[in-house]
Amino acid sequence: MKPKDWDLFLDYIVDEYCLRGRLKELFKVRFAFENWRRPDTEIWELAQAPSLETYKKQMTQLYSYFSYQQLNGCPELDPTNKGPGKFDILRSWFRDILYPQWSGKSNPAPSGIAGYIPYLVDQIVPEIQIPGTLLRIKAPEKMGKTTLVRELLKASSTMNYKVVYLNLHNAEASIFSSLDRFLRWFCANLSRELGLQALLDDYWDQELFGSLVSCKSYFQEYILTKLEQPLVIGLDNLDKIFDYPLIAADFLPMLRYWHEESKTEALWQKLRLVLALCSEIYVELDIHQSPFNVGKLVKIQGFEIEQLKMLAQSYQIDLDDDFAQKLLTLTGGHPYLLKLALEANMTYGEILSQSSTCSSIYGEYLHRLWDRLQQDSSLLSTFSRIIETDGGLLLDPDLAYKLESMGLIKLQGNEAVVACQLYKEYFKNRIQLT
Repeated sequence: MKPKDWDLFLDYIVDEYCLRGRLKELFKVRFAFENWRRPDTEIWELAQAPSLETYKKQMTQLYSYFSYQQLNGCPELDPTNKGPGKFDILRSWFRDILYPQWSGKSNPAPSGIAGYIPYLVDQIVPEIQIPGTLLRIKAPEKMGKTTLVRELLKASSTMNYKVVYLNLHNAEASIFSSLDRFLRWFCANLSRELGLQALLDDYWDQELFGSLVSCKSYFQEYILTKLEQPLVIGLDNLDKIFDYPLIAADFLPMLRYWHEESKTEALWQKLRLVLALCSEIYVELDIHQSPFNVGKLVKIQGFEIEQLKMLAQSYQIDLDDDFAQKLLTLTGGHPYLLKLALEANMTYGEILSQSSTCSSIYGEYLHRLWDRLQQDSSLLSTFSRIIETDGGLLLDPDLAYKLESMGLIKLQGNEAVVACQLYKEYFKNRIQLT
């Protein structure tokens, strides 16, 4: 039997997760109740995909959008899993978890960052109203960057601004094969999200003018000219572009140049840029070309004791100050780690006794960090030295920012210290075993 108001629930998910353009259309078709049991060979035509192969690629993007990698994503959904069960996992999550919450049939506790983000949004919205503004949202993984970007775009929509959300994690590897292809992807997605026909060939001449000039012409003469309202572009997971330094070396200065244009050109004052990333040190940029030393920096900080106690109340847990302070010391105030602790509803002794083991409530999260450390011997050896040092350690800026972007360290002045007790104990044990 079709759940009551299921179509309204899907509209809620579209709004809550800021789905736009093709992903929005695909989502509403694939998760419509009447399509639950239909095979992909039927769905791709209903979704008006050019081909079954294209449909599968688009579904992969959709799974990444809702995966465990996102702060409010489905805990069991791994987008890298090659098996056919991803649709069933995501459908069950919507039906059994999110739908009851939305319909009022149950009241599960909110995400750890949920109470903190509205406060940040209220602080930042005035900046969005400034013509040509550029915001940089910076925080380690799972601290709430994606949630903050989405909430900012939602607030911008209520002011009748046009909004576009682009997550670089949703771009397949082939998009980054050249600067020209990436910029065409960028402009085509901007057009689609704004409901405009993509007319790239009318403005694009790579051979005569180059890709950057073509991109600017398209954006200025077509997109900005078409819009009467301000346009807010949220670029999430901008770190992805650092894996392609040749593209980053041109694209990032272009964003800086677009921001600078708003100081003298009225048309460009419509543009507001919101850049979300973990770190900005992965590429060498001239100080006058970098978009990371202009605009306003917004850092998402860890929880303090009052925020933690308010969060605990949403789980109907009354934390005393001693327990709360011990949890903050263990986790460094990381919202996601605190969320896991409260959901487990364990005593502090139980949490602490298991915290550095692979089977603990933190085991999966810590194991992913460990895998990433092992992929870079310089990061692993540097972090090992920090763990063995009682005080802080002066680091090469590149290594410091990479470790900070993973959330493994905190910078105190120019010195790095381990971010929390949990990391110190877990990684010390793992390093000793290798």
